[in-house]
Amino acid sequence: MQQPDEREAHLRALAERLEFTVEKAGGRFNLTRTSSVSSPVRERGLTLEQAEQLLNEWKLRGFHGG
Repeated sequence: MQQPDEREAHLRALAERLEFTVEKAGGRFNLTRTSSVSSPVRERGLTLEQAEQLLNEWKLRGFHGG
């Protein structure tokens, strides 16, 4: 099982590959994607688990950068 710091590093790496920006506010995460979408995708106040799930869904759908 990964430690929280390792999980966050993995989250940030995946977000970068999927062209999301990540902001951390306290223990919560805000994800934003403006590249290759008709309107910005913004999710705010996500737990680490929720942010991981959102990014993995995008990854599985094939929405990734160039």
